[in-house]
Amino acid sequence: MAELLLELLSEEIPARMQARAADDLKRLVCDGLKKAGLEFSSAEAYVTPRRLALVVDGLAEKTPDISEEKRGPATSAPEQAINGFKGSLPEGTKIEKRQTEKGEFFFALVEQKGGKTDSLLADILEGALAALGWQKSMRWGENKIRWVRPLQAMLCLFGGKSVAVGFGPVTAGDTTVGHRFLNSKPFKVKDFADYKAKLEKNNVIIDAGERANLIEKEAKKLASKAKLKLKDDPGLLAEVAGLVEWPVVHMGSIDADFMDLPPEVLTTTMRNHQKYFALYDAKGKLAAKFIIVANTETSDKGKAVIAGNERVLRARLADAKFFWEQDRKHRLDSRIQELGGRVFHAKLGTVLDKVERIEKLSAALAPYCKADPDDAMRAARLAKADLSSGMVGEFPELQGIMGRYYALADGEKPDVADAITEHYAPQGPNDACPKNPLGITVALADKIDTLVGFWAIDEKPTGSKDPFALRRAALGVIRLIIENELNFAVREVNELAWRILSGGEHRKEFDAFSENLRSFLFNRLKVYLRDKGHRHDLIDSLFSRGGEDDLLRIVRKAEVLKTFLDTDNGTNLLTAYRRANNIVEIESKKDNRTYFDSPDENQFQQDEERAVWTMLNDIAQFGGTNQEMVEFEIAVERLAGLRKPVDVLFDHVKINCDD
Repeated sequence: MAELLLELLSEEIPARMQARAADDLKRLVCDGLKKAGLEFSSAEAYVTPRRLALVVDGLAEKTPDISEEKRGPATSAPEQAINGFKGSLPEGTKIEKRQTEKGEFFFALVEQKGGKTDSLLADILEGALAALGWQKSMRWGENKIRWVRPLQAMLCLFGGKSVAVGFGPVTAGDTTVGHRFLNSKPFKVKDFADYKAKLEKNNVIIDAGERANLIEKEAKKLASKAKLKLKDDPGLLAEVAGLVEWPVVHMGSIDADFMDLPPEVLTTTMRNHQKYFALYDAKGKLAAKFIIVANTETSDKGKAVIAGNERVLRARLADAKFFWEQDRKHRLDSRIQELGGRVFHAKLGTVLDKVERIEKLSAALAPYCKADPDDAMRAARLAKADLSSGMVGEFPELQGIMGRYYALADGEKPDVADAITEHYAPQGPNDACPKNPLGITVALADKIDTLVGFWAIDEKPTGSKDPFALRRAALGVIRLIIENELNFAVREVNELAWRILSGGEHRKEFDAFSENLRSFLFNRLKVYLRDKGHRHDLIDSLFSRGGEDDLLRIVRKAEVLKTFLDTDNGTNLLTAYRRANNIVEIESKKDNRTYFDSPDENQFQQDEERAVWTMLNDIAQFGGTNQEMVEFEIAVERLAGLRKPVDVLFDHVKINCDD
């Protein structure tokens, strides 16, 4: 067994592409090895801003000998087929005729000696590299191949010996280089352990996880020394670990003049634009300090690095402070009409048109959400106004957040101001749901208007494509309803949104897409419930009859059914139901007919039959599709009492009666 080591050295790989590239390289090479019949014990990929590396351990030094029997065409087959079979076999393969149940056939015993791994590796690796796709790639010089950035060098070792793998203008050798600025002289390596150790000696940490741990450890150490706390931000930590090969952590300061800006402005500027980590004091207040991660060591202990980053941040925050001061010179509601110049969608009008729609829809939804209709309309009216502000124009990530600050400065009600921020939520499965009634109302109105609008113009998600994030909007509607325990009929609300959009009834046009939209929402609900651990058969059963239109009631029914079926009575009754259903299905196939009609009570001959029929009728009065939850719970409770009469029925009544 031997070890395979591969490294591709290039110009800087964008951090967002690194993890996927490492996974793809590992998958493609491993698939190629398996296809060639090569066994190995483990494989691990590594990535830094400049290099993509893979180590495969326990790799067989040769492919196994193959001995297999192949059946060919019948001896009576056309000569062309027989010659084709013989031609597909290695030279010298023994062929014999053999009698089978289906006649006489040709058989061949194919024996093939295994090949040396090192002679196969070049084709496997070059094929994997050619197949590795990047989100964005480029050609450079006169090269025909594409890579994420210009490729500079390759290293490839198998069992300690160099493998002549070529890719574009580069041929692999047994050398690599260290850090671009700190140790850039080439050096030879003999295996992965040697490679990893020498890279670290030359200021490169090959493992992204190790780099992230080091950054976090050093940042917390600096924060603790200043009696501050580092903001937990796994996403930023992973990104910064992808920007440096040799992380060196420093702490910078924010000018006091900028500390009166909203904290979200400061953190967004630092995180999204400069990749700095925020720090907080013991009371949870944003501190006038930040963490920088450099990619090099300096003789002045980082003083110039810190000063340079403080200067860049100062310029960024000066812009933010200017917008903050200028924006507050005008009331938020004075910016609403400017939304008329922003196109929401060519077929759905401007952002102002959308605002006017969600304003009307919010008023209608407010009673369901226990919100004041007038306040809901006001919140909806202001919800998108900050899109016309200078701050959001410069920092789009702050939409909604700045609207809240401007609304509070204008003297709007706090709940109205909060709803401006909350109406965008939830923006994903891990995003918090609004709990403020006004926020819930406007968030629902916004998302329902979006769904109905795009369905009306036939711009639905297809396959993996969802350019308008409609799946996310649907999940948002579901979470808002379920997590806030809201009861209302989906179809009615969708129809109301359609009337607002179309400016009238137009019932036929709504009917043309309403069922498809309803199905889309219900399919997203199924996904939501499965992610929450609900049994798929229970979920399917609740949708099988159709007609149910209340998402919350569906979820509660699933919970009631689960509780019932977890009991002995529920389990046994389900078994009895399956037994009965199987009997009916068998008879249906025999008779080529279905049995959906009610039985004729006059034909009953035994008390056991009458007892079951009486109980079924008793339960059926609670069995409608849209019954209240109390009635549904009563029906399920009475189902539990059906177990004994059904058992007695099977014990005393001959099911397959001769009559």
